[in-house]
Amino acid sequence: MSRAVVIGAGIGGLTAALALAGKGWSVTVLEQAASIEPVGAGLAIAPNALKALDVVGAGDEVRKLSAIQGRSGIRVPDGRWLSQTTAEAAAARYGDPIVLLTRSALVGILAERLPRGALRLNARVESVDPATGRVTLPGTAETIDADLVVAADGIWSRVRTALFPRHPGPAYAGVTSWRAIVSLPGVTGASETWGKGLIFGVTPLAGGQVYCYATATVPAGLRAADEKDELVRLFGGWHDPIPALLAAADPAAVLRHDIYCLDTPLPAFHAGRVALLGDAAHAMTPNLGQGACQAMEDAVVLAERVSSHAGLASGLAAYSRERFARTLPIVRRSRTICRLTRWRNPLAVALRDGAMRAAGRLGPNVALRQGDQVFVWSP
Repeated sequence: MSRAVVIGAGIGGLTAALALAGKGWSVTVLEQAASIEPVGAGLAIAPNALKALDVVGAGDEVRKLSAIQGRSGIRVPDGRWLSQTTAEAAAARYGDPIVLLTRSALVGILAERLPRGALRLNARVESVDPATGRVTLPGTAETIDADLVVAADGIWSRVRTALFPRHPGPAYAGVTSWRAIVSLPGVTGASETWGKGLIFGVTPLAGGQVYCYATATVPAGLRAADEKDELVRLFGGWHDPIPALLAAADPAAVLRHDIYCLDTPLPAFHAGRVALLGDAAHAMTPNLGQGACQAMEDAVVLAERVSSHAGLASGLAAYSRERFARTLPIVRRSRTICRLTRWRNPLAVALRDGAMRAAGRLGPNVALRQGDQVFVWSP
C-alpha cells in the first residue's frame, strides 16, 4: 500500500487525506498545533467545492448543516443595492447554491471521517526531502518515509520556501481584515457593502449566528487598542443590520489579520515527491471566497492523478499542470477585485459603483454569469 504524509490539518489537508484514503493510500496527517479547532470564522462553500466534498463523502452533511445564502449581492453604505442574485438562481445554474457554515464545523465534518489513528497533533515538521519523501520531525529525530508528501501548511508554508527558495513569497494585499461571528437572530440574506476603501460583509449562518467580515485599506501592521471600537468607528454609520451586528459583537471575538497573497505564481505545484496544496500553492485574497474551495478542488484532483497515472512523477506533473491552469486565473481575478475595493478617490468610487449598478439592472443572471469561470467545475 502506498503511503502519504499530509502536512497540515486545515480544510485542504483534511480533504486531501480523505481523498487519498479513498483511493487506497495509507495516510498520516501531521498537525503542529495541539488541536485542529480553527479560529472562529465563517465560510462560504460554493458549488464547485460542494462537488469536491461529494467525492470524499462529506457533501450531503455539509449541505444539511449549512445555511443557504438566499438573496445576496453588493450594496453601498446607505443600503442601496448595486447588484443582487438569489440562491434559487444559483442552484438552477450550477446545481447547488452557495452554502454557509462555520470553518470549525467543516473541519469537524472532515476530521471525523479520517481513518483511525491518521491524525497526529503536536507534530511539527522539521524538513522534507523531496527526492526520497522522507519527513523529519524535530526533537526525537523521528523520520517518516512516504511515497507522497502533501504540503498543506498554509500561506507561510515552510515546505514551499524550502522547495522554491528564490520565490518572493507572500505579498501584502494592501488591506487589513476583521472577522467575527455574532449571535443576532433574524438577519436574512448575505450582502457585501462597498465604501471608499472599505468593505463590510454580512453572512447569516445556521442557528441565528451571523458571520461578519470587513476590510480597510491601510498600511500593514496597524492595530487598534480595541478592534470592535475601530469597526464601530469605520462602519457604525452604515446601513442596517451593520450597526446592530457591531453592537452585539463580543470584543474578544473580533479577529484582525492583514491579508497576504502570492502575487508571483510558483513555477510548479510539486517538486520530487512533494505536492503543494491550497494556500501553500496559490494563496489568494478572499474577494471571490475561493481560498478554501480551491484547496478542496486541489485535494480531490491530486488524489485522482497520483492514483490513476502509471507513476507518481507523471501523476504529480498532471496535478501541477492542471491545478496551475485552473487556479491562476482565479488568483488574478480575486486580486483585481481586491484592488477595486481599495479605491478611495470619490470619482473613481462613483464610476466603479455606477458600472456595477448598470450591470445589476440587467438582472440576477448577469451577476451569476460572472461566476461561471469559477463555479462550473467537476472533479
